[in-house]
Amino acid sequence: MDDRQLTEELYDCLFAIRIQVHAELKEPAREAGLTDTQADALWRLSRGREMTARRLADLLQCDASTATSMIDRLEKRGLVRRVPHPTDRRAKVIQLTPEGCALRDRVIQHTTERSPFARLDHESKLRLHALFRAVIDGPRPTGDAAGVKDTANEEQR
Repeated sequence: MDDRQLTEELYDCLFAIRIQVHAELKEPAREAGLTDTQADALWRLSRGREMTARRLADLLQCDASTATSMIDRLEKRGLVRRVPHPTDRRAKVIQLTPEGCALRDRVIQHTTERSPFARLDHESKLRLHALFRAVIDGPRPTGDAAGVKDTANEEQR
């Protein structure tokens, strides 16, 4: 299998995993009366770091007004609260309430128990995690590494 075919297969695998993960996240979200995006927001807020509406919008790949409306709905349900940002008086930090934490924990437990990654042993998960981090955090390939010949350098050789 050449590099191009392998890359295509990797994308196929990622799409298949995404469909499985999304399906597993959908079930507890529906039971809780949440939209897919609201469930995704709860998942993102579970990481424990301070999260502004702008940061949440970036993670959810939506505009700030959409994130604000969603946060408003979660706040009305008692799942999140807005608190003053510790260093920026103009910003608010979105935090899960105790009810939001309990719901998040149920969603995470349901999803991780049925995760496609549950088929892997711990060591395999660690290796896959390291590979995912390398793909996400590593430098973007250029030239030969991206499958594109650098003809300027070839001519100089």
